[in-house]
Amino acid sequence: MKVAVFGGTGFVGKYILKSLINHNHDIYALVRNGSESKISDIDNINIINGEVDNNTSLDQTMMNCSTVIYNIGIIRQFKSKGITYEKLHFEFAKKVIDRAAHYNIKHFILMSANGVKEHGTGYQSTKYRAEQYLKDSGLNYTIFRPSLVFGRPKNDQEFCTQLRDTMLKLPIPAPIFFPGINITKAGNFSMSPIHVENVADFFVKSIQNEKHYMQTYELGGMKSFNWKEIISTISSALKKNKLMIPAPVMPIKLVAGLLDRFKFFPITRDQLTMLLEGNTCDSKDLFSDFDITPLEFNTKNLSYLRQK
Repeated sequence: MKVAVFGGTGFVGKYILKSLINHNHDIYALVRNGSESKISDIDNINIINGEVDNNTSLDQTMMNCSTVIYNIGIIRQFKSKGITYEKLHFEFAKKVIDRAAHYNIKHFILMSANGVKEHGTGYQSTKYRAEQYLKDSGLNYTIFRPSLVFGRPKNDQEFCTQLRDTMLKLPIPAPIFFPGINITKAGNFSMSPIHVENVADFFVKSIQNEKHYMQTYELGGMKSFNWKEIISTISSALKKNKLMIPAPVMPIKLVAGLLDRFKFFPITRDQLTMLLEGNTCDSKDLFSDFDITPLEFNTKNLSYLRQK
């Protein structure tokens, strides 16, 4: 199958490319000039150098394909550099969807996120709008909404690695956030971590399988963990016994509101908002439906954290 990939050089994208190769697909990946080195299996991929906002680049990428995967996204924006949720999650997605409709693409697969909503954070609302635009496009679509994605990064940002570097390596207790003034709620929010290899396989195994058309799937692991359990599991993987201390989120949000436009600040106001909302789903039946073996969130599958 000929598959066009947009967003193949990031954390999840590299695993999607690997899974596509393992399943013997013919891959056409749009890659920005200078980013070719981010792809390890370049000999097995048709690279098209260009930009998403250029119709010629889009046409060269998808004109011979029957499936499109859109996986472009960011976890934080830097407006001063033109890196925004609006542009990457919605405007670029809209442009690719329009060109896919022009070429009568048989199947469009969209990376979204668990918890997206119309009136949420900028991250959530732009992904929600991309979903709605795709649903209204007339294309056969499959939308995936992963919870927390973990796994060995390949020089990319990854939640557990970032948590290790910005919190767990520091010689201070790990903060267990709570909203308001009720300290008993500290760390009660939960997530359903799913391994990046599993996410990639869900994408690839859905390709042109008609039972997955017009479907939106929430993807999570086999078990949900609250914040304290996530900190404990990652600490155990690092062979550390990390102390934890309740921390009111409001003062941190105020500081983040002032500093999160700078790359050195480890977390944004919106990320704190979404963290406290929680991010869980039950995907147990999906693993059997897609014939995928779950890679669980445990110390064994987090062993990469002990490497630099």
